[in-house]
Formats: sequence, C-alpha cells, structure tokens
Amino acid sequence: MASKRDRVPPLLRAFDLLERIARTRGSTALADLSAASGLPKPTAYRLLAMLEEAGLVTREPGDRRIAAGPRLVRFALDVQMSEAVRAPRHAILKRLADHLGETVNLTMLDGSEVVYIDRVETQWPLRMTLQPGSHVPLHCTASGKLLLALLPAARRRRIVDELPLQRFTEQTITNRRALEAELAAIRRDNLSTDNEEYLVGLVCVAVPVAAHDGRNVACVAVHAPVARMTLDRALTHVPALRNAAEALGATFGSGQVRALG
Repeated sequence: MASKRDRVPPLLRAFDLLERIARTRGSTALADLSAASGLPKPTAYRLLAMLEEAGLVTREPGDRRIAAGPRLVRFALDVQMSEAVRAPRHAILKRLADHLGETVNLTMLDGSEVVYIDRVETQWPLRMTLQPGSHVPLHCTASGKLLLALLPAARRRRIVDELPLQRFTEQTITNRRALEAELAAIRRDNLSTDNEEYLVGLVCVAVPVAAHDGRNVACVAVHAPVARMTLDRALTHVPALRNAAEALGATFGSGQVRALG
C-alpha cells in the first residue's frame, strides 16, 4: 500500500524542496534536504536535478551544496513587488515619508546588487528618483552595505571578494579590508550610512527589516541631499526608521515567498 508521502504529486514534492531551500540561510546539503522532506535521496536528487535545469536551484562550486537559483530569486522578488503584497508596505512607507519629510525606500538583496522594492518620494524639488525594480551597488549605499553586512560570513566574504568596488565619489570605499571593517561596524550598530559614497551631495541611513522568524530580509532607509539633511540629522531619524521596520517586518508573513540572500 502506498504511503501518504508516495501519494504526494511530484510537483508538490519539488515545491516542498524549494520552500526548504528558501528558508535556509545560504545553502544546504542534499542529505539534509532528503532527511527534512522525508524523501529518499535518489528521489530528492532527481527532483533537484530537474529544478537545477530550470534555473530554480543552483549547486555551489566545490562542496556542491544547494542554494536558490536565479529564477527562484527573480520569482521571489516579483512576488514582493506585486501590487497585493506592496500595498500595505507602501502605506507604511508613506506614513514614514510624511513624518520625516524626506524620501524613504524599501530594498532587498538581488544577487550582488540592491533592488528597490518600493519607494515614496519627497515633495521637495531637489531629489533623486529611482523606480521600484531599480538596482544600485552594494559597497557604496547604506542599504547595500547593511544587507551585505548581515549575510552569513561565508556568503558575505564570497560576495566581497567578487565585487568590483567601483569608485563613484571621493568617499566610496574601494579597499576590501576597509569594507570589511565597515561591515563589522554595521553589524555592531545594526544600522548603515551612506555619506556621499554613491552620489556626491546625497546622504542616507538604513536599518534592517526582520521577518516573523527573525531573519533580516530587507531594509528601510531615508535619504536626502546633504544641503537639506546632514548625516548627523539623518541619524536622528533612526528611531522612526526602526518603528517602520518593525511594522514592515510584520508584512513578511510565514506564507510568503521570500527573496533570498
């Protein structure tokens, strides 16, 4: 007689594996996935091979551990930017922008870049406009450095080693040792700043957004021209940013597909 597990359609078995990979920090091993899912190793291997061919998972070089593939990450980000998911978050960002009087944004990690999930612009005529879906570098933006700093150590080191560290302004960090020191300070303070490192005349402060399970999945930030808001002034907004981050974190429910770092 077939077991309950045997009666589960292959599509749902594959989706179960994807969910487990999505919940894993970094990567996982085939044996762990097989044990957690209750699937025999040959079955798990066969399903993972199919998912890998589709670009939904990837095998890391060397140890062959399994991680989210580019197609799965893209799918997760598309879900996060969908109107149904975006609406409650946009309302939180709108309240924050009205309170601070400056532009605020919600960002997530997308490979080795930052992607804007949502944004509320200030009404000031002097501002920088970036639409949801826009990408900015990791090493010279407040959101990017924060998302990078909070990654598991092995993944963080791998990304830092691969980043081109392009110079955008005189303030841009282009030395890997200096960047690692900056990331250590960010982990200690649980916040990040951009002191004219990406664009001359623009400052920014970002704090992490944690999901219901405590994982840092995004960050919320405020930025403005330095002529209107100094970095010291921006840092006074951290309590309001943290309050908004807590409200935003509640919107990353257990049933949602998460973007993967």
